[in-house]
Amino acid sequence: MTITTPPATSGRPDAATTNRATFRTPAPEDGPAVWRMVEETPGLDTNSLYYYTLWFRDFADGSLVATVDDELVGFLTGYRRPEEPETYFVWQTAVSPRHGIPFLGVKLFQAAADLQVANGARYVEATVSAENKAIIMVLKQFAKKHSAAVETRVLFPSNLFAETHHDEVLYRIGPLTTD
Repeated sequence: MTITTPPATSGRPDAATTNRATFRTPAPEDGPAVWRMVEETPGLDTNSLYYYTLWFRDFADGSLVATVDDELVGFLTGYRRPEEPETYFVWQTAVSPRHGIPFLGVKLFQAAADLQVANGARYVEATVSAENKAIIMVLKQFAKKHSAAVETRVLFPSNLFAETHHDEVLYRIGPLTTD
């Protein structure tokens, strides 16, 4: 699966318009680049390089990477919940701040979620810190686009984690349709 975004421009007539992000299904070979991106992105939970490599072998169908001119500039990991196959859970996402494509993270989320809805998902879930206003806005915009309800609740309270960690607030969007 490959999706190409519109070219990035700065609004100036002489601005470069060749930077197009391509979204594609990740492969295990994308693991190192994603791991480095996570290591360089403040606020993301870090996992091992092995984890991302294995994830892209076993859960690639729920994940996407964004590339510009063969450089990985963003990723999203997600999966269909085994106990609830109609629910798509978005677990982690990040984009490189130097890619120059407006709203790349939003486009990546929407592409991944829309693909899952087209393939039968009726709900999209993600956990978010209550302070992460940007991601919360993305989730609410997605729900509005699909005329779907948003339910929230604390999925995992902070006291479950060994380190200082925020409550993981679950956002559940749906039911969704392809109409």
